[in-house]
Amino acid sequence: MDTIGKVSQQCKIAAGLFWADYSALGAQVKDLEEAGVDWLHIEVRDGKYMDFGMPRGGFDIIEGVRKSSNLEIEAQLQMHRPSFDVFDQLKDLGVNLISLPIETTYEKIFQDITYIKEKLELKVGVWAWQGVPAVAFEQFIHPYVDIIEYECRAPFWVKPVAGKSPHTIDPIVVQTVKKLHQMIVDAGMEDRLELMEDGGLNAGNVSDFIEVGMTVGEFSSPLLKGPQGKLQPGTGDIKAAVQKLRNVMVEASNTYRDDNGLKK
Repeated sequence: MDTIGKVSQQCKIAAGLFWADYSALGAQVKDLEEAGVDWLHIEVRDGKYMDFGMPRGGFDIIEGVRKSSNLEIEAQLQMHRPSFDVFDQLKDLGVNLISLPIETTYEKIFQDITYIKEKLELKVGVWAWQGVPAVAFEQFIHPYVDIIEYECRAPFWVKPVAGKSPHTIDPIVVQTVKKLHQMIVDAGMEDRLELMEDGGLNAGNVSDFIEVGMTVGEFSSPLLKGPQGKLQPGTGDIKAAVQKLRNVMVEASNTYRDDNGLKK
């Protein structure tokens, strides 16, 4: 534990549980931990955000994950104006990192960051969808923030393809991550502020993001889905998926990064 916010040469894996098999969630989480992922990423919705009629990743899911793993847990909030009460409950459930949506936390976002950091003594992140300009993150390159997350678009109206992410990575996503990294460097925080790309990453494109400064990748489909559907725990398939991804990331990290960040 205690991995989040400690930037290293090696790019990290945040295992997203969006594509988990919830009938075998605990066993899948244990497989992910044994395979060596760095932390667990759970999307927590309120049923209003983006007009998702059905909430996903509720407190009951977090409770089950916490009982199944010693890894750090991130709650990425997909909510409108999340309250202090929500943050309190997340802490009680054992969450280690709360990531706030820039677009829908509105004017109280730094109040929330301060509350999470000072009152709850948890790690805190900010995130936004593709379309939010890089400059919107500028004020969050701050000692209280542990991670900045940029998520690529997802055409939810398109039927998912077995074994593939529903997200789409446009060239501007790589360019924006590069800009965000440079902003972090200019602020002198490359050694302490994580930079994540969320969605659409796989073994075939992750090196492009490591090359421009990403320190954490969020992955769900590559770790939990295959051509035949969701990978089942106890078969070795999840471990093999993590290892395949890790091998590519280690090679890219060794090529483009050193202990101080991107190689100059």
